[in-house]
Amino acid sequence: MSDLVIRPYAEGDAPSVIALILPIQQAEFGIAITAADQPDLAAIPAFYQSGAGDFLVAEQGGALVGTIGLKDIGNRQGALRKMFVSAAHRGGRPGVAAALLGALLERARTAGLAEIYLGTTEKFLAAHRFYEKHGFSAVPPGALPPAFPRMAVDTRFYRLALGAGG
Repeated sequence: MSDLVIRPYAEGDAPSVIALILPIQQAEFGIAITAADQPDLAAIPAFYQSGAGDFLVAEQGGALVGTIGLKDIGNRQGALRKMFVSAAHRGGRPGVAAALLGALLERARTAGLAEIYLGTTEKFLAAHRFYEKHGFSAVPPGALPPAFPRMAVDTRFYRLALGAGG
């Protein structure tokens, strides 16, 4: 993975981001969703790359293989979204997902965020293990900040406090 590059999203990345995310959502997760159903994908700079938010991509061998977004929701809090890694690039050592998350959390700390929240579904057990391994703790829906952008499919939620050892 020595040629893995994690970098901020750039405008020309839009087609590759959509080409990575949609098949994972549709074919792997069985979610009936289109790009049109996700207006954030058409406006990544405005939606994610404002305030303390960010959107990073992972490239390997010249191909986009992963994404991760962080929406600034105010009050020094962020919502982690759009974390996707191509099937061929999952589970490596060190992993693309871990590299994306690590880079995003470092940028969030530098931007002054104190907490990161995320939502997922009960069936994504590998995601639960991944987030828990990286310091996230499950929280009940009632503990989410009012500004958290809750998705209808999300049934399980996590929080990570950033700071020393975050």
